[in-house]
Amino acid sequence: MTTPSPVPTSLMANAIRALAMDAVQKANSGHPGMPMGMAEIAVALWSRHLRHNPVNPHWADRDRFVLSNGHGSMLLYSLLHLTGYGLPMAELENFRQLHSKTPGHPEYGITVGVETTTGPLGQGLANAVGMALAESLLAAEFNKPDAKIVDHHTYVFLGDGCLMEGISHEACSLAGTLKLNKLIALYDDNGISIDGDVVNWFHDDTPKRFEAYGWHVIAHVDGHDVDAVDAAIAEAKKSDRPTLICCKTVIGKGAATKAGGHDVHGAALGADEIAKTREALGWKWEPFVIPQEIYAAWDAKESGARFESAWNDAFAQYKAKYPQEAAEFERRSAGKLPADWAQKAQAIIAGANERAETVATRKASQQTIEGLAAALPELLGGSADLTGSNLTNWKASKPVRAPRTGETAIQWGNHINYGVREFGMSAAINGLALHGGYKPFGGTFLTFSDYSRNALRMAALMKVPSIFVFTHDSIGLGEDGPTHQSIEHLSSLRLIPNLTLWRPADTVETAVAWTESIEHHGPSCLVFSRQNLPFSPRSDAQIANIAKGGYVLRDWDEEVVARKVILIATGSEVELALKAVEPLAREGVAARVVSMPSTNAFDRQDAEYRERVLPKGVRRVAIEAGVTDFWRKYVGLEGSVVGIDTFGESAPAGVLFKYFGFTVEHVVDAAKAALD
Repeated sequence: MTTPSPVPTSLMANAIRALAMDAVQKANSGHPGMPMGMAEIAVALWSRHLRHNPVNPHWADRDRFVLSNGHGSMLLYSLLHLTGYGLPMAELENFRQLHSKTPGHPEYGITVGVETTTGPLGQGLANAVGMALAESLLAAEFNKPDAKIVDHHTYVFLGDGCLMEGISHEACSLAGTLKLNKLIALYDDNGISIDGDVVNWFHDDTPKRFEAYGWHVIAHVDGHDVDAVDAAIAEAKKSDRPTLICCKTVIGKGAATKAGGHDVHGAALGADEIAKTREALGWKWEPFVIPQEIYAAWDAKESGARFESAWNDAFAQYKAKYPQEAAEFERRSAGKLPADWAQKAQAIIAGANERAETVATRKASQQTIEGLAAALPELLGGSADLTGSNLTNWKASKPVRAPRTGETAIQWGNHINYGVREFGMSAAINGLALHGGYKPFGGTFLTFSDYSRNALRMAALMKVPSIFVFTHDSIGLGEDGPTHQSIEHLSSLRLIPNLTLWRPADTVETAVAWTESIEHHGPSCLVFSRQNLPFSPRSDAQIANIAKGGYVLRDWDEEVVARKVILIATGSEVELALKAVEPLAREGVAARVVSMPSTNAFDRQDAEYRERVLPKGVRRVAIEAGVTDFWRKYVGLEGSVVGIDTFGESAPAGVLFKYFGFTVEHVVDAAKAALD
């Protein structure tokens, strides 16, 4: 705990209020109510408990702070500025303007000190669960009886909106089950949302709800009493469970006439109200002016240096006694792959090629994971209650479990049973990836990507290396029927910027998809079949080109003078394209088969390579068991697409493929139609 400042906490809190109302007023856009209402809560946490170093925002053992109610971003920007991060006042004055470091909602990678992008309510809370889980697992893995090098907390600010969102149930239920005692959430219980008094649509008994999850709950805390909040945080840090601190607050606290109402939630106060508020608060300084003594009270650079220096000393002793573990911790904290990664990755791909197996790509994925787990101790898998279907476990995988009775340390594992919580799983994976130290992935059926879609979008926005595994990728799953058969999902996920989707056709493409996703600096979706897919022989050059997203799997004879067509296919439909080559030849058509496991990766290649694979002037046919519109990008209006633009049916997979036209005959007809 940090020694309280001699400057009155009221002045420290009012500095936040002034900055928030002035920035929102200048932008004529934003949310002043939450920053003004949570100002004292921020004083208690940031000046008395938060272990961080503004000079080194990436210090490995820092406490993590997440603003789940991200619309109140000026609270976080004020704190980062006041405590000494590299966020100058000019950026606060430029709030919500183009290319500023203070966007409307906090954005990871844009603003120094922001741990995760928040805005879609509830996801910050779920990210924080992932961060706290990472801390617990790293502590169980690296700490020794005589040395703790992983020992930090994850703090979350959240509001009514976060708790109304269903993801809060998914994430907090899991956190309570796993007893993530380093997770502390401070609830801004102001009873107001955009539409007004929430009692009319949100009447939950929140303390009892969280007690039912297995959380430690501290209820009825005066959110405007710094000492009361301070004491609650101190109590929470002693708990063997995650803690919810329910802070009763007044939204827009300090505003002269608008405090307590929904009008202060998401709009500038107005010049007259701000003038009256300054007078009521006794805040005599001009907009964006903070007196030096208040800066000094907030400044965390000196305390942060002490925190990190003490940790550095402890880590040096740890390193002397446990050099191997220390080196591994440093590597993983830095996000670096093992020195021999390239060789091991190539061996995994070569092994798949040598075995030449005909298996479902979900099985090929599991086989690849076996090799990855041996090469990457940081690999952390999981599934949303579909482990046996997604095949996201492996022989040496160990399930993560809650601490044993009487203990606080989580039972370390490298595979997480997330339960039926697709959205919560995906957002927690983002938190694990953001925290660092692990390479997380989790699986479910492709059709359930709908449940988790916004977490995938947030991963893409942040460019974090989360890996999302999706199996049962099409009508090929068969009898479960249209509720479980993905039709539009492949195309829609490909449209998310920064997200790379892979739909491999066999074991080798699966191995490449996995190794590329491990190396990629952004999120990936790995999409696998339920049904067996045949192995395709390839040259070394072809194997090398798989990573480019699209490549020539079978080529025409350049010397043959004939009508030519390019068959582009993904996943299970590559087999269909290959089988169509000979019938087309009998019709006087030379066909090139292009396997395109990742359109996203292919589109990143230079124009020369793309032209080599898909030369202009040659008609094209795309084949994929999904919606057809996406493929017009590659085949044009003159080409053909063999796809499906309706929902599926319940029947055996073979029957469905034939019923929906995924036959050699249909592909041949489509190619001839494209040429006519």
